[in-house]
Amino acid sequence: MREAAFVKQNKEKWIAFEKAIALKSQINPDTLADHYIHLTNDLAYAQTYYPESKTLLYLNSLTAQAHQQIYKNKKEDKNRIISFWKEEFPLFFYQHQRTLLYAFLVFAIAIFIGAISSLYDDTFVRLILGDRYVNETLNNIESGNPTAIYGSGSNWGTFLAITVNNIRVSILAFAFGVITSVGSAYILFSNGVMVGAFFTMFANNEVFWQASKNIMLHGAIELSVIVVAGCAGMVMGNGILFPKTFSRRLSFTRAAKDGLKIVVSTFPFFIIAGFIEGFITRYNTMPVWLASLIIGGSFALIIFYYIIYPIQLHRAHAAR
Repeated sequence: MREAAFVKQNKEKWIAFEKAIALKSQINPDTLADHYIHLTNDLAYAQTYYPESKTLLYLNSLTAQAHQQIYKNKKEDKNRIISFWKEEFPLFFYQHQRTLLYAFLVFAIAIFIGAISSLYDDTFVRLILGDRYVNETLNNIESGNPTAIYGSGSNWGTFLAITVNNIRVSILAFAFGVITSVGSAYILFSNGVMVGAFFTMFANNEVFWQASKNIMLHGAIELSVIVVAGCAGMVMGNGILFPKTFSRRLSFTRAAKDGLKIVVSTFPFFIIAGFIEGFITRYNTMPVWLASLIIGGSFALIIFYYIIYPIQLHRAHAAR
């Protein structure tokens, strides 16, 4: 949709909202909150299609005024939270899907390098994973349970520890974007090499499928959203490398906000992955069909939310 058509379609709504802000004391607060949700959706749309336009500046200003007056002394509206996850974030993330592709390629190449290195050098996996972990895993393989290490500790203890660690890694991948997108790419690369070496260790001991069936129960989500977290850092880093018409400081600030929004989106998925690892992965007697269903469903969830759904929303809004 052209900018002029977008403005014409929504102009009356925006003017009415400006008046609603001025008459806040005479209008139901929930009604104002609903208007605010629509305004933020328009703002997200303008950020995607009309960057650096006067329309975007106007909507930014109006949104800031509305936020100050409506939410200054009010708890967050549950509908606002739902709107963020259901529409605002996916529509916003559409513009960063190319960066997600680059993050995925870095991670995939690193996995390949880690796998090849471990395949032709027996000492490489020990260099990457450490002797203690490798020795314990080899003992588990000999005892007939390659993934027995996931059965140690309590369910809740494992769930909390893994979730916190995964969120820490995601924040690290994002934070390294401060030294440009190369920093986040480095975190993705190092983790990818580790993953490649890890799975090749099982392949070298002829238990790849048995181990993968259990590990990927949580790994499908865990590894996928690490890539998303790396994407968040690369978005921030690109703000430094490619400021376009903005000053480098302003470009970095804008990109950092975008990246932070992306990395926060991964937290619920890390919680899900942690729950699976703490309560499901430890049971290695799960039928192959059930494990495949969980793994396939996990990949489908990530692909839908970060790739398919944003494209669908983008097309729906573009058709308006």
